[in-house]
Amino acid sequence: MEQYDRMETLSSVRRRAVVTGSIGAAVLSWLLWRIDPTAGNSPVQPMVVSALLVANVVLTVVRPDLKRAVVAAVQRAVVNPIVGALFRIGVVPFGYALLETTGRKSGLPRRIPVGNGLCGNTFWIVAEHGIDAGYVRNLIADPHVRVKLRRGLRFVWVDGVATMTSDDPLRRQRELCGWHPLRWLNAITVRTLGTDLVAVRVDLQTLRPR
Repeated sequence: MEQYDRMETLSSVRRRAVVTGSIGAAVLSWLLWRIDPTAGNSPVQPMVVSALLVANVVLTVVRPDLKRAVVAAVQRAVVNPIVGALFRIGVVPFGYALLETTGRKSGLPRRIPVGNGLCGNTFWIVAEHGIDAGYVRNLIADPHVRVKLRRGLRFVWVDGVATMTSDDPLRRQRELCGWHPLRWLNAITVRTLGTDLVAVRVDLQTLRPR
């Protein structure tokens, strides 16, 4: 019964996340079309985007495993290498941080860009694929992590210990975003692309750069 309740909870969060994220993405698409002076009178682009978002909702509910595989493949091949390279040269958009875990099989450092969920001395991550994400499985095996954060104009590594939580990830996102537009943009992306959201808490141990 407990396992069944957990599956029902995941399914409910999944539906709420992808629906609210897709609505937000669709609204942004239509707003960009309205304010773009070079856009034509026919709203072809936002209509196509909206249709794709509807298909995304259906796929998330019906075949979350397939969606997770496609999204993870694109992130590994395109998104993560680009953002990681930007971090290395110090050109990173506000709203991002770099998480370093230890590979559960290789024992080597593994780095992945995540939304900047810094709140005091706590760093929050809303993992879009839950415990199916490789970095989440890494931090479950070894909770000692590092986070590379923007401190003023510099980036510094901060040690931390990660803990899986039972928090409602959507509520946690709302609290973290507040009035930060970049955090809301990241939240919309996570909800739209995610399958089984889960909140991870990282208690930072030091703010001194390593």
